[in-house]
Order: sequence, then C-alpha cells, then structure tokens
Amino acid sequence: MRHSKIGSVMTGEVVSARYGTPFKEVAKRLSEHRISGLPVIDADDKVIGVISETDLLVREARASGPDRPRRRPRMPLLPGRAAREGRAKATARTAGQLMSAPPVCAHADDTIAEGARAMARHKVERLPVVDDEDRLVGIVTRRDLLQVFLRPDDAIHREVIEQVLVHALWLAPRTIGVEVRDGVVTLEGQLERRSEIPVALHMTREIDGVVAVVDKLTYHVDDSHLKPNDQAMRGVADDWLRKL
Repeated sequence: MRHSKIGSVMTGEVVSARYGTPFKEVAKRLSEHRISGLPVIDADDKVIGVISETDLLVREARASGPDRPRRRPRMPLLPGRAAREGRAKATARTAGQLMSAPPVCAHADDTIAEGARAMARHKVERLPVVDDEDRLVGIVTRRDLLQVFLRPDDAIHREVIEQVLVHALWLAPRTIGVEVRDGVVTLEGQLERRSEIPVALHMTREIDGVVAVVDKLTYHVDDSHLKPNDQAMRGVADDWLRKL
C-alpha cells in the first residue's frame, strides 16, 4: 500500500542560517522569503537548531530598547535550564544564541503520518529534513503535510479496491461496497470472517488522503473465538491480523 513520504512534499531549497548569523540578518531572511522559521546549520551542513518567529518576538519582548534606561529584564521565574535559556535568548545577537536545540528533524523516507505525529508531539510547525548524517536536505511544514488531504476521492476509491479488497482480502472488486466522499470512506457489505473487518478498516484508514472510515460491514462466520493456529491463515490479510 502506498504511503506518501516526506520527501515527496518537502521543499528542497531551504533558507537557513549559520550559528554566527546576526539576529537582524535572521529577521531579514524570514521577512524576505515570507517564512515563519528556519533551521540553523554548522559548517558541515548538519542541523543544530531551529529558529521561529516566536523566538525573535520573545527576544525583542525581553530585551531592553536602545533608547530606554538599562533595567533588569522582567522575566517569569523559570526552573533551572529554562531560566538560563530564557536569559540567553533575551540578549541573543546570533542565530546560535537564539535557536531552539536540539532540533526535531525528519528523514525523506519517513511517512507523512510520522511527520505529522512528530509535529504534534513536539508542538512545532516545521521539520528540517536530514540525511543519514544529519545534513540538511529539505524542510517540511504543516501546510506541506496537509497536501495529502487534497488527494481526489476517485484515487482513494481506486486504492481501497486494489490494495484492501483485492490484494489484502483476496476479494473480487465489487464484493464490498466502497463509497468515498470528501475523503470519508464508507465500507458496506458482508465479509466471510469477522476477523477480516478490523483488517479492512485499519488498512483503509492508513491510505493517504483518508479522513475517516465509516464501518457498515457484517460477517458470515464469527471466528473471533478461534486461536490463530486454528484459523485458515491466508495472504496479506493474516499478516495484518497478527499486528492488530
């Protein structure tokens, strides 16, 4: 079953900064290229951190203005390392001092679903894409990952038939009714075994562009009480049964 990879939606020409890139130059690059963040790389093009617009705004909010009398910055009390990092960013003059590290990165061969999970887990809006030696090869944003949901309904319908029904469950194409509307897939009909239903639902949910799956499936034989060795194990579907 085809899963879109991050490499298929990432941007290959990446606006980046070096550790010593001045603060104003970082702000200029973000503005000129109309981007909200960029990776920071070392002399070997390895990603060492990430800067977002938020980092710049926090720095400006915490730093004293040039025409104001120098006062002790008013900062919230933060525990240990967080407090030190906050104070450092308040006076940051370079990308290296301003960046958030370590960076959360992805690889071109990661699936879009894996990238989305990483963004959600770490609460970031972009992922630098690196090779096996952590060198920068691209960048992917939330907007890039959302492209998968622009996939046409007829393409999703075709893949459900070919990959789930025919290839995995060994069924004739029209054995089960498949309807796709706005990315929502409805499966309706009768399968031979009860254990095939979670296989069909799970594999359908994994298809690129599927928003949700509506289950209207029934079964002819209830094999839920049988042990795996007692079932007539067959084909790809049974590999999925072992994983569920």
